Amino acid sequence: MRKVELLVPASSLEVLKVAVIFGADAVYIGGEVYGLRAKAKNFSKEDMIAGIAFAHEHGVRVYVTANILAHNADLAGVRTYFEELKEIRPDALIISDPAVFTIAREVCPEIDVHISTQANNTNYGTYHFWHRLGATRVVSARELSLAEIKEIRQQIPDDLEIETFIHGAMCISYSGRCLLSNYFTGRDANQGACTHPCRWKYAVVEEQRPGEYLPVYENERGTYIFNSKDLCMIEHIPELIDAGIDSFKIEGRMKTALYVATVARTYRKAIDDYLTSEQLYREHMPWYLEQISNCTYRQFTTGFFFGKPSEEAQIYDSNTYIKEYTYLGIVGERNAGGLYAIEQRNKFSVGEMIEIMKPNGDNIEVKVQRIVNEEGEDMDCAPHPKQKLWIDLGQPLDQYDILRRKEED
Repeated sequence: MRKVELLVPASSLEVLKVAVIFGADAVYIGGEVYGLRAKAKNFSKEDMIAGIAFAHEHGVRVYVTANILAHNADLAGVRTYFEELKEIRPDALIISDPAVFTIAREVCPEIDVHISTQANNTNYGTYHFWHRLGATRVVSARELSLAEIKEIRQQIPDDLEIETFIHGAMCISYSGRCLLSNYFTGRDANQGACTHPCRWKYAVVEEQRPGEYLPVYENERGTYIFNSKDLCMIEHIPELIDAGIDSFKIEGRMKTALYVATVARTYRKAIDDYLTSEQLYREHMPWYLEQISNCTYRQFTTGFFFGKPSEEAQIYDSNTYIKEYTYLGIVGERNAGGLYAIEQRNKFSVGEMIEIMKPNGDNIEVKVQRIVNEEGEDMDCAPHPKQKLWIDLGQPLDQYDILRRKEED
């Protein structure tokens, strides 16, 4: 059995630290340029250095995305960027464009290159092609079945790794090659500026009746004909391992720390449980499913892993919005008075019941005993996001614990 890596996204230094503490084997991040998530917070050079140092202290690898489909004007800047990354030394670069790949091999050949899913990696011949050029890993196209991935594993060298998305948002377009955003807004998805028009509401107009919109009702909230369900393979860890996948990749470089912590620790426990005992994995399945449902607002699908989805199992979603938990913040250091720092993300009050999320899987319900602002003044509530507070929850906390509030049904 090949060793399995849990690969988790991070949008910022704060989220990277959460991903590391909550169970990631590796984290993938974007710099301020040349990645496909330009709207994410992304990492400055200083944050990237700090994040890589933090991850390496905990035995976790860091991969940097540079997976745009480059135009002529990008190439000189790519070279300069890779010269910077050569000094920073991430564990790998994630690349889709052949020209960008070539520059990476020239400038920083000591850094591994992983081929992005954007490169449409749908057959073992493609894997061989990239391996001959020096790639150490290829990310499979999301349109592949487990049977196809297993055949690829059988046909490629043992030292070439397969990385596969197993959880998160799905793109309507083939391997993420979308033109909708550019068409509607002038922002190119393949240059990292996607505005996600697949999530918008659409109607049909008949040619002879311009201006008359004909909705196709799917539910009371409208029609979302391009809108995909979220991928979730938590119930199929055995099949993923059997297929020979080396890295289980979570989508979500624009997600909150609460989302990353929840998904990372759930898949961490599921993988570890299965490697210990399949019976243990099956026994804990209700817990995995409950935890995963707490952090997403869409229905789930297994995508193309078991073949092309049938009409009954199609991947489109009604987009009904369900929010079970609100993210309150991450626990920081403890002061001399026994209070814990938190940078607040949403409103909460003294006397309110909230939950502490622990990396080991525990969810502990507690009452907020005290809130103190930076000036040392007691507060009844914390109304403003992003302010630093000191709190007492009536029990010891650990740095990087996540605080959340369960919303009423």
